[in-house]
Amino acid sequence: MVGVDGGGTKTEAVIMDANQQVIGEGLAGPSNPLRVGIAGAAAAVREAIDSACASAKLRRGDLIAAQIGLAGARRRELRERMRETLTPLDIGEIEVVTDASIALYGATGGAPGLVVIAGTGSICCGINARGKRFCAGGWGPIAGDEGGGAWLARRALRAVAYAFDGRGPQTALTDLACAYFHVTSPDDLTTAIYAPTITNERLAGFGRDVVNAAKDDDRVALQIVADGGTELGYAAVAVIRHLQMERERFQIAYVGGVFRAASDLMLHTLREEVRKVAPRAFFEPPHFAPAVAAARMARERINHIALAV
Repeated sequence: MVGVDGGGTKTEAVIMDANQQVIGEGLAGPSNPLRVGIAGAAAAVREAIDSACASAKLRRGDLIAAQIGLAGARRRELRERMRETLTPLDIGEIEVVTDASIALYGATGGAPGLVVIAGTGSICCGINARGKRFCAGGWGPIAGDEGGGAWLARRALRAVAYAFDGRGPQTALTDLACAYFHVTSPDDLTTAIYAPTITNERLAGFGRDVVNAAKDDDRVALQIVADGGTELGYAAVAVIRHLQMERERFQIAYVGGVFRAASDLMLHTLREEVRKVAPRAFFEPPHFAPAVAAARMARERINHIALAV
């Protein structure tokens, strides 16, 4: 079985044997079909799987099932087009789901709970004891992705503009932005950040500098990161209320590069929002990484098919 976690920055593939042991891993570039197109996403998935196969000394034809979780694959018709495009990979059974689906499974091991994802973008998904699912966020870089890396970067660039104009406080983000975008003066940032080469993923990279500035106690950066946690808290609260989990005890897991970098700087304000409506909820890291979770889901699916037969 192979599991794939495809996002806006990278694609990870994990091959698992019958004993649920990881025997191969592979990496490739971004595979969000909304950002790189269906063909580009399929190429990244294929590259990651081929890399994992080389690591495991297997061929794609040896894989009996694949569970592929992709960012940007919220629409069913898009997931179906991706599955059709991936059919020539010669893998027994292929299912394409959202990255949130595999992250949610990995977060709680299938038990009721929530997962909050903050990578290049962001989303929160949950499942209650009755098996009902709901997601909030995941609206992409124009309408959403609050708390994600690209959102942090955009907020920081706005703060740099305010500081340069005298509309806001001075911040270490100014020098960091100039260094990241390779300009000598903030006045040149408008040319750099609106260049055709500045993708959402490139912007998200600057989000790491925002987090580092917050760790160095820059007041403006600290506020931006804290606001990101609050926004993610709003998404979590929306999911909790929709699933009527306010009085229940359940796990909330957090995954993604922003959480790995920011840690408690973002988790603190996220927790504050959740406590207001679900005081019994508790925060813990996920049980499994998303790619591993995807491989385990592929195994479950094959077991269910075998039982049905």
